[in-house]
Amino acid sequence: MHKIAFQLGSVPIYWYGVLVAVGLLAGLWTAGRRAPLSGIRSETVIDLGPWLILGTIVGARGLYVLSYWREDFAGRSLWHIFNIRGGGLVFYGGLIGASLACILYVRFKKLPLWKVADVLAPSIALGHSFGRIGCLMNGCCFGRACDLPWAIRFPDDHPTHGAYVHPTQIYESILNLGLYAALAWLYRRKKFDGQIFSSYLISYAVLRGIVEIFRGDYPAGSPFSRATPGQMLSIPIFAAGVLLWWLLSGPKTKVQSLKS
Repeated sequence: MHKIAFQLGSVPIYWYGVLVAVGLLAGLWTAGRRAPLSGIRSETVIDLGPWLILGTIVGARGLYVLSYWREDFAGRSLWHIFNIRGGGLVFYGGLIGASLACILYVRFKKLPLWKVADVLAPSIALGHSFGRIGCLMNGCCFGRACDLPWAIRFPDDHPTHGAYVHPTQIYESILNLGLYAALAWLYRRKKFDGQIFSSYLISYAVLRGIVEIFRGDYPAGSPFSRATPGQMLSIPIFAAGVLLWWLLSGPKTKVQSLKS
């Protein structure tokens, strides 16, 4: 665990922020290369990028603050809410925020919503893979106690107190890379607009629900002892993916109100 990547004078630059930024850039770059296959200009993805980045950060931080208000934010200065350099982002919040930003942008520009969503979907998984390595460097999202050969240890002053734990950040990073490859392959063979995005929602919800089984960063006696926040949020995300698949794969009359 090495939180600080380098110093700019007296200002520390954290690996978490660096790797999240690399993930966002890698996602936009690969989406830009994919876009022409659907008749969308690469420049459109670049123009959409700032909207997605803003939506991701606001959504991810907003959900984190709501989830951990009592533990981390109650009674502290307003600045603490906006200080994200060292972590404190929730992926599902970022996904929701980016999705809303994308909807606003494509409506404003009169672009085909589900074509754009399919272009972006594989790259979400790729960007998230980098982000989870950022979590590893930051020491958050860690796993339960583990005695398997690939168990990892954090420093003694970490909440795990130096015990061997599941490398849940690496689990999810590798699974997201596999999901990226699968969705990129499926993209060239898709049967309807929205198929790749709905496939992403379904697949990631399952992936996340499985990885959460090995998470150990929820306090003993917390309300998340049976189902973690990630698992609870995975249920509506999975349902949304199934619903979108059903709506978008059927007759045009079913999706007339959904297509742009």
